[in-house]
Amino acid sequence: MSAPLYLTRNDHRTWLKWHRGRRKASDHVFTGARLLEAMRLGASVEVDLVIHAERGYAILHDLTLDRETTGSGKVVETTAETLRHLHLRAENGNILPDTVMLLEDLCALLASEKPHPDALLQLDFKEDMAALDPAAIANFTAAIAPVARSLILSGGDVDANNALAKSSPNLRLGYDPCYGQSLARLQATGDFKTFTSDALRAAPNAEMIYLHHALVLDADRTGFDIIAAIHADHRRVDAWTITKADATTKPLIARLLELQVDQITTDDPEGVLAMMEVP
Repeated sequence: MSAPLYLTRNDHRTWLKWHRGRRKASDHVFTGARLLEAMRLGASVEVDLVIHAERGYAILHDLTLDRETTGSGKVVETTAETLRHLHLRAENGNILPDTVMLLEDLCALLASEKPHPDALLQLDFKEDMAALDPAAIANFTAAIAPVARSLILSGGDVDANNALAKSSPNLRLGYDPCYGQSLARLQATGDFKTFTSDALRAAPNAEMIYLHHALVLDADRTGFDIIAAIHADHRRVDAWTITKADATTKPLIARLLELQVDQITTDDPEGVLAMMEVP
């Protein structure tokens, strides 16, 4: 099978983003080998970031260690050295040979083998502006410097995104409005048009807008094409997260492709490609 990079419909390319560094459903998350492979092949791939005790960043999703690693307690209270010696856990809790990576370790690994020109690594910051201070911002800037051109920063807090990106002119920006007050207003009103215009206004520097796939399809069912509205503002759309490739997700993916979504986040890029690729 060819590398699961993208699907094409009506001359529009939709990238398949490797969610948490997974190429296929059986992969474990956040492993260096898969992340390096993705960047070598020219894939779109994503990792999560949380702040540790020394104001750097761990490649983890949770703010606590217990579920994802052999450690326990809060990431923000754990030192870099301790984190590097913790092993990742599989989704079933089994201990993996892979250890927790820090952002500077990941960027150094990627810099050791020049990323493909098409490769794009999304750094999804799982915290907000309140978690940042000058040390955390400076450490972020230093860590990403070797590969900043191949990175895009995302998150639900525009102020945090802008603060982190301020000293990294080569870093690209995205925004996910599917949290907090903007999502609450949408749920209360069902006004997808206002939700979209508010998101675009809130993050004028974001080139990619990250939306839950169900939100995109709900808007479509009301007659509002949220992807077209975002395209009209010269932005791109990522629809997250298709967790599996099967009969339940096939029609959802097919409609997203018809709507010309620019990227689909999935835990099984290989499975989605095999299921949706036109012979």
